[in-house]
This record gives sequence, C-alpha cells and structure tokens, in this order.
Amino acid sequence: MEETKKIKFNRSELSGAFGDIGTDFPLIVAMIIAAKLHTPSVLIMFGILQIATGLIYRMPMPVQPLKAMATIVITQKIAGNILLGAGLAIGLVMFLLSLTGLLDKLTKIVPKTVIRGIQMGLGISLCMLSCKEYLPADKTLGYILAFIAFVLILFFIDNKKYPVAILVILLGVLYAFVFKTDFQTIFNSVSINIPQFHLPTIDDVSKGFVLLALPQIPLSLGNSIMATKQVSHDFFPEREELSVKKIGLTYSFMNLIMPFFSGIPCCHGAGGMVGHYTFGGRTGGSVIMYGLFYIILGVFFGHSFENIIKVFPLPVLGVILIFEGLSLILLVRDIMGDRKNFVITVLVGIMAFGLPYGFAVSIIVGTLLYYLPLKIETLSKIGKV
Repeated sequence: MEETKKIKFNRSELSGAFGDIGTDFPLIVAMIIAAKLHTPSVLIMFGILQIATGLIYRMPMPVQPLKAMATIVITQKIAGNILLGAGLAIGLVMFLLSLTGLLDKLTKIVPKTVIRGIQMGLGISLCMLSCKEYLPADKTLGYILAFIAFVLILFFIDNKKYPVAILVILLGVLYAFVFKTDFQTIFNSVSINIPQFHLPTIDDVSKGFVLLALPQIPLSLGNSIMATKQVSHDFFPEREELSVKKIGLTYSFMNLIMPFFSGIPCCHGAGGMVGHYTFGGRTGGSVIMYGLFYIILGVFFGHSFENIIKVFPLPVLGVILIFEGLSLILLVRDIMGDRKNFVITVLVGIMAFGLPYGFAVSIIVGTLLYYLPLKIETLSKIGKV
C-alpha cells in the first residue's frame, strides 16, 4: 500500500503531466481574455493548486477550470470580479454539502451506470470541442500537424522510454518555431510576477452565485465529485477508495482560497485524471510537474502570455483532447455486458452531451430509469403475494 502512495518523477510522469493540457490551457486563455483577469495570478495560483493536490492525494488528481462557469464567462463576457465572487460562492456551497454529508448521500443514490453515462457525455463533448474549435485552427497545415500528432500518439502511447505527450508537445513547439512565432519577443518581455490580492464583495459573491455557481453545481456533482471518485477506483483499485467528502472538501478549499489571490474557480475532474493516466501519470508527480509548468509561465512570462498563446498550435492540443475524450468514453466497457444498464448509460451520455443543463438532466433521468424497473418489479412481487 505504501508503495502505491510514493510520488515519482520520471519520464512517464512527465508525459502524463501534459495529458490534461488540451482541456485546461484553452479555457484558461479564453477566461483571462474574456474577463480581463490578472494573467500572472491565474497561472501561478492554478499551478500551486496542482502541486497541492499532487501532494495531498499522491495520485494524478487534477485541478481544472470550472467548465460551466468558463463557458458562461467566455460567451457572455462576465466581469472578472463576478467570476472571483462565484468561486467563493461555490466553495461555500461545496463546503456545506461536504460537511453535512449530503455529498455522501447523493453518491449512494446515483448508480455507477449513470456515472458511466456522465463520463461518456463528457468524453463526447471533449472530442466535439476538439473537432470544431482546435483542429481547424491552422487550416491545412494544422490538419497535417494534427494527423502527425495523432499517429505519434498511436505508436508511442504505451512506450515508457519515449513519453508520447512530450513528443507531441515538442512537435508543437517545433511547428511554432518554423511557422508562427518570434521567440525573441517573448524572451525580451520576461519579468518577475506575483499574484494580486483581491477581496470579493458581497455583491460579487451574490451575483456570482446566481449567474455562475448555480449552473455549475450539477456538473460539479456529476463530474468533479462522483465521476472522479469512480475513475480513481477504476485506475487505482489497490488503494483505499477515496471518499466523496475528501474530494468535496479539497474542491471547496481550493475555491475558498483562490478568489483572494485573483485565481479562477477550479475543481477536480474525471477527464483530467483520465488524461494524466492515459499519457503515463500514475502518482502525484505528474500533476506536480504540471503545476510547475504554470507557475513558471506565470512568474516569468505572465505579461507576455498573449505572445505565448499565439505560439502554441491549437491542433496539437486538440489531438491530446481527443485521446482524453476517447479514454473517458471507453470506460463504459464494464457496463456493456449488461444490456439494460448499457442502454441507460448511452442515454445518459447523449443527454449529458446534447441537452441544455445536460449533466443535471441526465443525472436525474438516468437515476430514475435505473431504479424504476426495480421498483415496479418489487411492487409486482408484493401484488402476487
């Protein structure tokens, strides 16, 4: 048991460190631009949280931007102070849910069949996002780059000697160097930066709760808490099973701290853990190294971040995102032998992906579909007696 809790820093962990970058990086960039956030604060605090969770969980437990909040902020250009207030609001909500035991009760009610459907829906969403937004970004050259990256991952995904995520990232850097960038501009703007202190107002917290936290809660319950707990058990069955209370508390503490240092609201996530694991992460080392990447960016390159954004090709991030999405979808393998449960899983996945507030709707409908036949069967047996 103790061996499984050791934090390692090797080539596989370094490869796994970038398994979730396809999800995180574009969302962080878009939120910084849309909400006019202080870039060094966002990057540094995001990195610090990665390191903290790596040390606490000693497994590739990711920290990710809150996706529902990010989507609303990006599309509606919500102000940064309201976003930070929303982070504090959802931190308080999750803290209360964890302490009162409501998270545990919800987890016991929602069956594994529904959780697998939520993971499937998230996986489809990631793949579709990649195909619509990332892969076409550089047109013909981007598609060629994406194809090469895809083939590289197929050939090297299980290769411990040549960690595939590093190969793909290096491919992206080489592409940027040849076709896209002036690296001299980036290095000329190197400076030392620290996070900015910020004190959310009651008005920011209340507006953030209504506009951003409420739409986020169902997704957080489904993906950040329940699905993350299930994935950790899938990948690390030899370890003591994580409690939803522990996941909920670290989720809440992150968001109770971040707003005061101008950091974006964050969560854990099943997709992130799958991404780290798919590309080689097995211990907290992968998320710690991932965190250091963001800290270095924030401390030294925070004010030249816009130039860095232009450098790295989105098609490479898109390919990484596709493999993360496919890995999530393939988790349904253990449900496929049960026809009834597999049908429910697929329906939940389609609803989670395709409907407005799909994660909330799919949890409710999927749970009802799971228990309704059992209830009818029980009532029929009572009627025969």
